[in-house]
Amino acid sequence: MNIFSKIHYLALMARVRLTWERHDSNYAFHLPDNPKFMGAAEAARLIADGAVVATSGLAANQRPSILYWTIREAFEKTGHPRDLTVMCTGGQGGRGRAPGSVEEIMRPGLCRRVVAGHLETYRAALRMADEGKLELQCLPQGVMTLLIDGQGRGEDTLLTRNAVNTFIDPRVGGGTVLAGKDAEQLVAVEGDQLRFSLPKVEVALFNAYAADREGNIYITRCPMKAEMREIARAAKRNGGKVIANVSRLVEKGSDDIYIPAADVDAVVVYPRTEQSCYIPYHSHFEYLAPTSTLPKKEGLARSRFVNQVMGLTPRRSAMDGVLARTAAEVFARNVPRGALVNIGVGLPEEVCRVLHETRILEEITLFTESGVIGGVPTPGIFFGAAVGSERIISSAETFGMCPEKLDVTVLGVVQADSQGNVNVSKRSNRLSNYVGPGGFIDLTCAAKTIIFITKWMEGEKLALEAGRVRILQTGKSKFVEAVDEITMNGQEALKAGKKVFYVTSRGVFHLTARGMELVRVMPGIDIDRDILGTTKMKIVLPEEGGVPPVEASIITGGEFRLKMGQGLY
Repeated sequence: MNIFSKIHYLALMARVRLTWERHDSNYAFHLPDNPKFMGAAEAARLIADGAVVATSGLAANQRPSILYWTIREAFEKTGHPRDLTVMCTGGQGGRGRAPGSVEEIMRPGLCRRVVAGHLETYRAALRMADEGKLELQCLPQGVMTLLIDGQGRGEDTLLTRNAVNTFIDPRVGGGTVLAGKDAEQLVAVEGDQLRFSLPKVEVALFNAYAADREGNIYITRCPMKAEMREIARAAKRNGGKVIANVSRLVEKGSDDIYIPAADVDAVVVYPRTEQSCYIPYHSHFEYLAPTSTLPKKEGLARSRFVNQVMGLTPRRSAMDGVLARTAAEVFARNVPRGALVNIGVGLPEEVCRVLHETRILEEITLFTESGVIGGVPTPGIFFGAAVGSERIISSAETFGMCPEKLDVTVLGVVQADSQGNVNVSKRSNRLSNYVGPGGFIDLTCAAKTIIFITKWMEGEKLALEAGRVRILQTGKSKFVEAVDEITMNGQEALKAGKKVFYVTSRGVFHLTARGMELVRVMPGIDIDRDILGTTKMKIVLPEEGGVPPVEASIITGGEFRLKMGQGLY
């Protein structure tokens, strides 16, 4: 990334930060021959009290901010609309800090219920639920997308083995209800499967690139499709309203029509409509669009630079690099060429970086839960998009293909235990600190190989000295006798014949019929003192004897190479 590009992006980010709360709720674009074109304030009046409102997107992608702002302002002025149910499949909030997200409508009186797959970014909703002011329901993200897709065909429920023997299963945990007195469960046990349902979508809100004069919707520069078509079809099937926020008017035929005018009730043209995370379509981050011709290396450099400037992603340490290389080696040895692969957010993004740098990505296909296939997933605030994507499908189509086609997923960990169970959804007993599973349950149920990557302890401090790991400070172990909440059931994974690995800052574990088997140890780590002596998790050692160390090139990064399919572990 050259100096001129950096200056350009610095100026753009400065303008974003200075203006990220600026909006004009009174702006209205009308066409005399088409009453569907209206301002955001007029569109807000189409939403009835008590309506079920579905949104589309992932992270900061595809959010119709002007609609969120205007709906909130309408409620503050008139008391309407009120008592809304807001349904979001993935994390689309601003963590209580960044304005313009769906959190704008998660306010007391305005919103009475939130149904979502990932809740960590909805700080406003979590606080309300903690205070008893909001019903909170949590479903697996993939299950939600398929349920919404089904509503568009007149199907009200979904029967699946997804989430069996996890906290979503009423026999194991609390089901879908996280908060809300007398809230109805959206899941029921049926034989050896679970049957899920959702409230019926009555209003669809989404952001797209453009519309023509008839009201047909185009997604030319959209970084993802997510659920926009599915929520629109569901709303129309249920006799509801579809409200599209676009950045401009274009000529009919300028691209393929994605949503026909017949399925759209209101078109809100707003020039500052975002391509992604406060970046309006007219500023055009080329690397986020499926039509981009920018080299992947340059696109990723720009994406990382923006994340660093915004300060919304953690700075990575040398030990994080060791973890990423270790996980990448486990990946390369256990994943076939041509595999379809999902990479999660956080440390898994570092694994993706290593796979890119070692050219392993040329031998596999990556995808994101939002439906972006191929290319390299973008990190941080752009999560869900990709640089150099090959094609984009909807998130429902993505989760629909996973049970048959997903080979491997790389994910993070909050806790793991003696049975191989993993918790990523619950950080503490406080609801305001809840995370939710996102697509984790769907992906771990579908993948043939699962690779987890995490620190051994929360709060630990490590150093690398002469190719060895040195512990400077210990913390709270993330590996426990029994996890606080089961987001992935280890024994279910074993029964399904999956390969499951846990890459940690102490060593690598492989889930076997014998238990959590330590198969590699970091140089400098004493197994008795630094692993067995620091956890209540039951650990088994290889039957054939000692535990081999992680290779020196992984620790130092020097002469580090990867080759697919060496068959270790």
